[in-house]
Amino acid sequence: MNIIQAIILGIIQGLTEFLPISSTGHLRIIPALLGWNDPGAAFTAVIQFGTLVAVLVYFRKDIISISSAVIKGIVTRNFFHNRDAQLGWMIAAGTVPIVFFGLLLKKQIETSFRSLYVIGVSLIVLAVFLMIAEAYTKKRVARGEKLKSLDDLSWKEVITVGFWQAVALIPGSSRSGTTITGGLFSGMNRETAARFSFLLALPSVFAAGVLELVKERELLLSSNAGQVNLIVSTIVSGIVGYASIAFLLNYLKNHTTYLFIIYRIFVGVGLLYLLNAGILSPL
Repeated sequence: MNIIQAIILGIIQGLTEFLPISSTGHLRIIPALLGWNDPGAAFTAVIQFGTLVAVLVYFRKDIISISSAVIKGIVTRNFFHNRDAQLGWMIAAGTVPIVFFGLLLKKQIETSFRSLYVIGVSLIVLAVFLMIAEAYTKKRVARGEKLKSLDDLSWKEVITVGFWQAVALIPGSSRSGTTITGGLFSGMNRETAARFSFLLALPSVFAAGVLELVKERELLLSSNAGQVNLIVSTIVSGIVGYASIAFLLNYLKNHTTYLFIIYRIFVGVGLLYLLNAGILSPL
């Protein structure tokens, strides 16, 4: 790829990583529409470091508090001495499902799951689940039930959202989309579901990026141009990702996710049409 393509891919990654519309899906769809090669699962995983840094910077106060509490708990052997410490261990537990299924389905994730047919169907199916979750949340509010904040989360709810996050291993599902869906089904308000989604993503995104960088370092860093493209795309994804986080959290304070649901269905149906018409190739 050239530097312009690297910048565009960075913008796509940063914009779509946190919006519930699937970054991996868009990193497959847009290059296909433009006639570019698939950037690959390794490139996609590594440039997520940019969006990882965006989360670290945006939630730096929360992350410092949680990390400090966990370390203090380990030192004093009182692991759950306050809520921040509990939340840290909850995030660790919620990460287990995506690590397990990520290793179990690694070959498929890098090959057959990247089919545009899989992405098109995933965009639509997960949009339907998100729509059901929105309806469920609306009913809870109508019954006068209090929606949960981060301080109200239990282990059961965190593990449940962790399994929803594992669904995002299927391109087109969207990590933020699946975890927000799981959060809404678990009784969280939309902003809490989004915040927890971003915090829960930290360990798995970091691990995936390191794993792919180590495994595919010869391919990714084989030339100066390749290194520059990777660095530029990662930096751009971080800058755009920070803005995307701020937008989504502010948006969900007063709005539902129906805008993203409609978009997912529109893109999914359009993609399946282009595939069936022979305009795009699935792999």
